[in-house]
Formats: sequence, structure tokens, C-alpha cells
Amino acid sequence: MAILFEIKHVTGYKYANPVTFGTHRAMFLPRPAARGRLVSWSAKTSLASRIRWVSDSLSNNVTEMEFSEPGKELTFTFQFRGIHFGTKEVEEFALEKRAEQVPVQYTPDEWTDLSVCMRPHAEDPDASVAAWAKSFVADNQDRTTDVLRRMLDTFHGSFRYNARDAEGTQSPGETLRSKSGTCRDYAWLMIETLRRLGFASRFVSGYIYDAALDGGEVGMTGSGATHAWLQVFLPGAGWMHYDPTNRISAGFDLIPVAVGRHPGQAVPLAGSWAGKTQDYLGMSVNVTVRKLGDVSDSSEG
Repeated sequence: MAILFEIKHVTGYKYANPVTFGTHRAMFLPRPAARGRLVSWSAKTSLASRIRWVSDSLSNNVTEMEFSEPGKELTFTFQFRGIHFGTKEVEEFALEKRAEQVPVQYTPDEWTDLSVCMRPHAEDPDASVAAWAKSFVADNQDRTTDVLRRMLDTFHGSFRYNARDAEGTQSPGETLRSKSGTCRDYAWLMIETLRRLGFASRFVSGYIYDAALDGGEVGMTGSGATHAWLQVFLPGAGWMHYDPTNRISAGFDLIPVAVGRHPGQAVPLAGSWAGKTQDYLGMSVNVTVRKLGDVSDSSEG
């Protein structure tokens, strides 16, 4: 069974006086994958722009927009419909024997392909992240799925979600010390923790479906904006999704858009403007993810 969904993503910027704009890059279209299919999509800007579609070195879909006129407001409206096949729980996949326990045993070819996602990227000057990583493994007989679930449970039970308007991602050490952060901070800390245990993991930016918006009872943290989580490569299962913010690892809730070995490679919208610093009045973001209906197996082919 698959679902038909629609996503509308609107980001607006306001300025006290007209400013000029440089090239902006957006990542809002889902990645090409067997787990999804795009039906329709559009990108619009309130100011006249030249739009082109490109693919980066990680096969992420990127929309580039160039502006030739100044303005006091600039609004980006991205919208698309797609079919999403979701992901089963990792426990339902037949992991290869070498992936069942920590540390996972990758083949030489996998090491070559995955090395950039296995090597820690962030500094750990006081070794706090490394020490925290060790706390999740008692000995060499720890089951992979147990360690991953234990980590999700720790984020859910011991950390406090703290939304903020400031751009960027906290360092893993800062998130660990404060036991708080955004979805991007949680994902980045979990990635760097897993890398220190020998897992290949990468950052994911995308959208989360919140059933509460369609009359469901339980709301998802991080809905109403872009969301972030991570993927872990497990032989036999492949790249599996883990969302430490909502303690979920499967289902139809997570719709991936961009991946990267670090958060800076998966920024939903980035660009530049020229004017006086005091002219900037702020930004607004509104994201809606709607489930339009189920798609039967017979209509997926």
C-alpha cells in the first residue's frame, strides 16, 4: 500500500527597504528513489526570477533561482504531489549476519563507498561524544537493532526539543551538554555518535507527515516546517531512516528530500541579499503535508 500526498512549502522574507537578491538554492523535491514517485511539482517566487533545476553530486534535486530586481518582500512557494511507499521497520528486514551485532562488518567495497559517512566530521575536543557513544554498548555482543532503539529512547526520554529561529546546526557536543535542540541538532548528534561506533550514517532533510493535521490524535514534533533525521546503512536492509526527534524509524511519516554527510549539504533554502543589516525584518515558514488518499498496489505499476 502507498499513499498519495501533497506538500506546500512557503517561505517569506521581509525588509524595511528594497534590497537586491543573489542566487538562491532550494531543496524541496523528494530524491529519486524506488520508495516514491513525483506526480507534479512547481516553484514560484513573488519577484521575477530565472529558475533552473539541477542535480548535485549526491543526486539531490536542487532548484536554483536568480533575481534581477530588488524588493521589500520575497516569497518562495514550492508545491508538489507524489506517491510515497514508506519504509518498513528495520526489524522486518532480514539483516545480513554481519550486520546483526555492533560493530557492523562492512565489506571492503562498502568501506570504500561509505567511508565519508563513517568518518566523524565534527570535532569532539573533550571526547564527550565518544564517551556517550560507548555508553550505548556493553560489550561486543550488542545487537544492532537494540543499540539503535536504545539511542532513540534516550533522545525521547532525556532531551528537550527546543525550536529556534537562528540558522545553522549546533555542534554535537553542545547538544549533548544542553540535552536540548532542534531536529537538526538531534540528528547531527546521533550521526556523530553512530560514526564513533563504526556505523555509516548520513544527514537527511525532508518533511514529516503529521496525522494530527488530518484529525489524528498524536502530533509530530517538527511538523509545520522542514524536518531532519538520519539514515544508517545496514547490510541486508540498506539505508534505514531513524528520527530521534519523534522516536520513529519507519512508516509513511518521513519523506526524504536531501542527504549529506553533514547538515550543510542539505539546507532546504539558502541564498544571499545585499542591503543594510537593519533592513532585515524577519522570515516566516509554513509547511503543510496532506495525505490525499491511499494508492492500491494495482495502480502503482
